[in-house]
Amino acid sequence: MATLAPPPDPESDPRVRAVFDDIRRTRGSDFVNNLWRWLAFDPALLEEVWRDVKAVMATESALDAKTKEMIYVAVSIVNACDYCTHSHLAAARARGMSPAEHADLLRVVSTAARTNALLNAIRPPVDAAFLAPDPDADG
Repeated sequence: MATLAPPPDPESDPRVRAVFDDIRRTRGSDFVNNLWRWLAFDPALLEEVWRDVKAVMATESALDAKTKEMIYVAVSIVNACDYCTHSHLAAARARGMSPAEHADLLRVVSTAARTNALLNAIRPPVDAAFLAPDPDADG
């Protein structure tokens, strides 16, 4: 259940309209999903969140778009965000995630969750081989 109501006519605010137009342009679609409609209650917050999401998810980088979406799904599952899990699964599928890749993703998430819980319970020291070298160390 929502904890607040979205503005009844969010695009009447020029700041919101500008963000929604950028979302449409960036995604090549007229669809503006509920995340953005609900965040429109605070135009500054809407602008900030869209700027950050766009910079990571819609900007070319070393990770391809499907991989980014799959990582977003994994983090959303761990954080129990039902909305983000559904949204980013749809985006991953639209970017070519196959049913086999989805199954593998869930295997990785569930395996990591299990071993994370075990290691948080027993707290072994981190192996020196896993630690990044200190770039400030003399040597």
